[in-house]
Amino acid sequence: MAQWSQMTQLFQFLSHEMVNDLYPSTFPIDVRHFLADWIEQQIWEDFEPGKTELEARAKYQLDQVINLLQIISEQNSSIVDKMKLRQISKTLVCIGSVFQPRPLEFGILVRDILRKEQFLLSNYPQISCPQYQQKPTAPEITMDQLVNKVVEIQDIRQKIHVLQEELNLDQEKFEAMAPQGSVVQNGLDPSSEDPQKNLRICIQQKKYSLHSMAMTRVQLLQECLERLEQYQLDLISKLKTWCYEQHKAAIGHPFDDNLHPLQAGFEQLLEMNAKLRQEVFLVGDPTIVGLTEKLTSLLTVLVQSSLVIEKQPPQVIKTQSKFSASVRYLFGDKIAPGKPAMLKVQIINEQQARGLGQGGLLSDNVGELMNHTAILEHNTTTKSTSAAFRNMSIKKIKRAERKGSECVTEEKFALLFSGEIHVTGCDYPYSIHVISVPIVVIVHGSQDINAMATVIWDCAFAEPDRVPFVVPDRVPWRQMCNTLNVKFTSEVNTQQSLNDYNLLFLAQKIFDKHDICDFSNMFVSWSQFNKETLPGRSFTFWQWFEGVMELTKKHLHSYWSDRLIFGFIGKQHLHVILKDRPGGTFLLRFSDSEIGAITIAYVAVSENGVPKVQNIMPFSKKDLEISGLGNRIIDINYLTYLYPNISKNVFKKYYIGPAKAAGSGYIPVQLVTVAQPSDMNGSSNQNIMRPAPTLSSPEPYPLDSNSAQNPVSMIAQYSPNCPDPIYMDPSLALSDQQVAFNMSDSTKMDLGDFGDFLSDLTMDNAP
Repeated sequence: MAQWSQMTQLFQFLSHEMVNDLYPSTFPIDVRHFLADWIEQQIWEDFEPGKTELEARAKYQLDQVINLLQIISEQNSSIVDKMKLRQISKTLVCIGSVFQPRPLEFGILVRDILRKEQFLLSNYPQISCPQYQQKPTAPEITMDQLVNKVVEIQDIRQKIHVLQEELNLDQEKFEAMAPQGSVVQNGLDPSSEDPQKNLRICIQQKKYSLHSMAMTRVQLLQECLERLEQYQLDLISKLKTWCYEQHKAAIGHPFDDNLHPLQAGFEQLLEMNAKLRQEVFLVGDPTIVGLTEKLTSLLTVLVQSSLVIEKQPPQVIKTQSKFSASVRYLFGDKIAPGKPAMLKVQIINEQQARGLGQGGLLSDNVGELMNHTAILEHNTTTKSTSAAFRNMSIKKIKRAERKGSECVTEEKFALLFSGEIHVTGCDYPYSIHVISVPIVVIVHGSQDINAMATVIWDCAFAEPDRVPFVVPDRVPWRQMCNTLNVKFTSEVNTQQSLNDYNLLFLAQKIFDKHDICDFSNMFVSWSQFNKETLPGRSFTFWQWFEGVMELTKKHLHSYWSDRLIFGFIGKQHLHVILKDRPGGTFLLRFSDSEIGAITIAYVAVSENGVPKVQNIMPFSKKDLEISGLGNRIIDINYLTYLYPNISKNVFKKYYIGPAKAAGSGYIPVQLVTVAQPSDMNGSSNQNIMRPAPTLSSPEPYPLDSNSAQNPVSMIAQYSPNCPDPIYMDPSLALSDQQVAFNMSDSTKMDLGDFGDFLSDLTMDNAP
């Protein structure tokens, strides 16, 4: 965001007309302000008119601008900014519809705005005031500029060569005229003085031109070297940004995995370096030997940065389990012919990773890998060179000594990919290596959730260019809630983000505070996230949150995306918003006391007209595998309106009726949910006969209950050739050990006798 920071200081010296011209209505200045950091991290220089192959990338970045503005507007605590962002987002959606048929124009527009900013900053160096002390950044060095400079050097070299040949001929001619020159000097032949003098002047002029062109040539070489170094620094910085965004993508941040623009930059740099080394060599001047050394040094850095992990390994790896990864070599087909590059992989711990960053060597082996070698191979179709490790497996791992309350799921390792490579045009091989993102090695599936917590914390809060694998022990809640939101929407694969009510509840839960206050500047520690159990619970905050994501992803995705689930809300807030609602109003919330469960909170009205908020016993993953949430809501007749006032008929599209017999000779079975209210004294009304609920003629149950939890049971019913529902005694549903079946007579059988049948039935109805 450095460029935008300087622009905001420069605005006070610019006229309103200049600022308005800089940021057109199709890309308002507010968008530049709110997305400054993201915009400056993207690569816009590649967008050029006619490059239709970049339209997909331009469309992706246009969509990201709109999505990021919507996300920021949801998370911004300032009501003024929130309203402004929403308006900007709506405006940009309309603008986006204009750009959608030709997204490349959007990329070119942003590119031009950034170029104009750079031009303004570079042309206002004379500004001197206490508020503007930072030197404006120079315009970004483009590869086209560098190519043009190299072409200019080559042109000068050719001119020098031609001029030197002409000078050699003139000097030879002059020397042949020397005897006549002596006669002239003796005054014997005055007529010959002018030709010799003119030739001497011509020789002097050519020598001067040669000297001048040689000086220009060296100056251009030095300038090209500076530009090459700056471009290389910028390109390697972009590669680091790509790797950092790849790391953040593990928790759901947007990420463009296209490496082709970076590969093109690396290939051009290699070509320019080779041409400049050739030009320096052809100069033949020992006084510029420093240029050769500098070019060699730049080449070494470039080659050592050319290996990148295109597909990272899983960040939680179980021993004896197969996993894969792939690395890419950014010089395309520049591997020297006949010298294949073999890469190997080994496991390193945190201490070894830090040693590599400081130029140290590996001391010992901390793990044993299977299938840990591969060859870099060139794909002519994709024009990429990569090595795929498809069947790696960790046989064993050597752990460090743990201190205090540290556990194995908090210990981070990494995979080190290394090898030796011969580059076309280079005299000697280069050693190259690259380190993967941190991984956690587990030995049992029960460790997976805690290991993932370590990964999430590392991906979300690691700084660029950190010391491996350092992360802060505590972070601001505003960062944490953004991470939870991004992870939830990514894991569930939904566009429906967590709202302010959800984030407030999550803050209250992790800080164990039930009052409404500003949590944005409070800090969340790693211990609060996944070491300390929640008050009165046997699980941590992350274990509970991960259970909610898993349940939503597998069983509630459509409900959440259709905004039918309120989700994260505390019981105190629940009573506030439901207390004045009519009887039968309900909402869906994730259980606060169980991992991976959802409950129905509803307004029950007793016989004397007193409303009371009650919660039906939570439905777990297993419950929803037996019967979906839509079926259960339709079955419970006394639920009428989804909060605030939506008819529960919206759940009909999720209702799955009984399977058809299809001529099999079997009688179809239907599972029906019964949530049994209690009377005001807390006793269950077990003697009331009620029909099994149907979609066509729902009959509400008497709402005479005030119990905190309603028992829920399933009744398996079927009807042999009878269109009417079968009436059953709800008391049967209250038994944990029995299920009633209406056969040709009133036979009732014990669940144990039909265990296999019910198991098959559950599997048949599982999604």
